[in-house]
Amino acid sequence: MSQFFQIHPDNPQPRLIRQAVEMLRQGAVIVYPTDSAYALGCHLGDKKALDRIREIRRVDDKHNFTLVCRDLSQAATYAKMDNTAYRLINAHTPGPYTFILPATREVPRRLLHPKRRTIGIRIPDNRIVRALLEELGEPIMSSTLILPGEEMPMTDPYEIRERLEHQVDLVIDGGYCDLEPTTVVDLTGDLPRVVRRGKGDPAPFEA
Repeated sequence: MSQFFQIHPDNPQPRLIRQAVEMLRQGAVIVYPTDSAYALGCHLGDKKALDRIREIRRVDDKHNFTLVCRDLSQAATYAKMDNTAYRLINAHTPGPYTFILPATREVPRRLLHPKRRTIGIRIPDNRIVRALLEELGEPIMSSTLILPGEEMPMTDPYEIRERLEHQVDLVIDGGYCDLEPTTVVDLTGDLPRVVRRGKGDPAPFEA
């Protein structure tokens, strides 16, 4: 049976943030709000929690996870950025974008794209997530909360609790989220390439 925290979207309660982070550190799988859709998250180094997220979403080991980061300096620990990529990300974060970049050695191998050695990086504009990341001191390993057979993410925290109460350890109610996931931009080539259109405006990355 999962726990259910109602956290204020503008003024997150520090006590609940600390409790959520402690659960993450102990291996929990959590559902939390972002500036696009709700997401599933776990501790960066936790293989069991990662496998549980794969099972909830029914994706295989080739599914790309995202590292949700507090800021650009934290993201730079896990992803290699040239000056162009750095400027682009800096101009559009925090915001509803995921950027695909070459991974550094800090990223666990099981999170990497098996052939390209890349990782998705995300810096969301959501106070609850930012409070979690500040308290945790490292990225949250994440995947958009899209259940098997569905095309759109879940938006209602009460429905999420009802459907996933036996599969996750914590649902954070931060209000309703958007139906759209992030816009995904691949920055590994000579020019940016929009891989998925979502909430973030893709225009700045299209020639």
